[in-house]
Amino acid sequence: MTSVITNQAASQNKFEKFKAEKDGLAVKDELEYFAQIGWEAMDVTDREHRLKWLGVFFRPVTPGKFMMRMRMPSGILTSQKMRVLAEIVQRYGEDGNADITTRQNLQLRGIRIEDIPSIFQRLKAAGMTSVQSGMDNVRNITASPVAGLDADELIDVRDLVQQVQDMITNKGEGNPEFTNLPRKFNIAIEGGRDNSIHAEINDIAFIPAYRDVAAEAEVAHYNANGSVNPSETAAATEAQRQLGFNVIVGGFFSAKRCEAAIPLNAWVPPEDVVDLCRAILEVYRDHGLRANRQKARLMWLIDEWGLDKFRAEVEKQLGRPLLPAATKDEMDWEKRDHIGVYRQKQPGLNYVGLHVPVGRLFAPDMFELARLAEVYGNGELRLTVEQNVIIPNVPDSRLEPLLQEPLLQKFSIQPTPLVRSLVSCTGAQFCNFALIETKNRALALIKELEQELELARPIRVHWTGCPNSCGQPQVADIGLMGTKARKDGKAVDGVDIFMGGKVGKDAHLGSCVMKGIPCEDLKPVLRDLMIEHFGARNVSSNG
Repeated sequence: MTSVITNQAASQNKFEKFKAEKDGLAVKDELEYFAQIGWEAMDVTDREHRLKWLGVFFRPVTPGKFMMRMRMPSGILTSQKMRVLAEIVQRYGEDGNADITTRQNLQLRGIRIEDIPSIFQRLKAAGMTSVQSGMDNVRNITASPVAGLDADELIDVRDLVQQVQDMITNKGEGNPEFTNLPRKFNIAIEGGRDNSIHAEINDIAFIPAYRDVAAEAEVAHYNANGSVNPSETAAATEAQRQLGFNVIVGGFFSAKRCEAAIPLNAWVPPEDVVDLCRAILEVYRDHGLRANRQKARLMWLIDEWGLDKFRAEVEKQLGRPLLPAATKDEMDWEKRDHIGVYRQKQPGLNYVGLHVPVGRLFAPDMFELARLAEVYGNGELRLTVEQNVIIPNVPDSRLEPLLQEPLLQKFSIQPTPLVRSLVSCTGAQFCNFALIETKNRALALIKELEQELELARPIRVHWTGCPNSCGQPQVADIGLMGTKARKDGKAVDGVDIFMGGKVGKDAHLGSCVMKGIPCEDLKPVLRDLMIEHFGARNVSSNG
């Protein structure tokens, strides 16, 4: 690894230079020192960059108040863990809130550097970690939020997701093998039929697919003997079909470029998922482009090499050939949002999906969610990529009392159609990259539109504050990307509008259709788009 990366030193950008000077994980041993000297006395690179390797993010818009990004494989946490996070937000977070992210994760706000050592001790005692959740590391690994609960799922992937995380992070202790990737990296593993992971926007995504073992055996027999004997080929295999995963690679969003993942032409059984993730990460780590950070994501390497060479290098690193992809995958349902009450595969149990407006939680909400999970379920909570919360394992006998709880007035199981499908990034309130405020503006505007429109169906509206696309506008029915617009000769908050994104079956990315719309002029534009393209009607026109 070192020799390959070192050979690129001549073309290093400033990020590659400071990574070469000191591994990001090295600041783990300096936290007590940082806490003593305070944020203003810290080395700028340690404060603004290397701390991200520990999941701690300096935010210039809130000086002295850091953001902390957790790791939550599959978006699963216990009531005990939620309570610990609530206590951290309440005790240490001056802003007192947390955001559910579009990668089934939680980000805590208002953290002071002086409190980081004690916070890390509390996280470790609760079995949680934030390690390697920022900068050039693998982000939270996503899966179906109802893995293990869904009666129609093909494979429960929770253990696989945990194994991949443990491999990448050395079971949460930090793993220098994977702390110097060329850029960030996303992995998702789907076990169901409805593409709950948004597979197409990940650097690696595993999609359930059946390999026809009997058909392959027939082909092999024919190639060897020039004839087909069905009885022999049937006897050669016990199973007609073997469940595993087709693999797609290279999906990403960035300010420079957005691309959907493409097929690797590979199928792997579940037991090979961890090894293949390792092999792809090693190839990317050792050969990924590093001179220009805008051209450093995995797809740029695939473009430079070609898919055949990339696949061959992955096989070489893996140490064995990859089987070709199965003819078709099993992701053939339309996307579900899991809001509402649903039967589980376990008799007599239900999962209840609560809508959390734009994913924002305050400490009292977090404490109450922990209590509800314990009183009505088995103490487990799930987060979704739509920024919502699921309480699973609710017995039939406790379902009605749960639905009467006051928190479900705020976090509804039957939200109104536009609010239901609203997603937003953090926005300028807390993120220095955002060009506009998103969460509060998005919620206020969508509620105004709901007063004026009747909808034939939910419309997925996604807001993102900048071209980094954390709010994923390219997968929305209507996506709004923050920018600066001109109005009356002045620079004002504005958006570029994306349309045509589709999730679930036959997912694809949308494209920009309008640029530079001032936010104060946005409502009539959105209303017209919803009427023209999505069958909405003005309330006043219906008598």
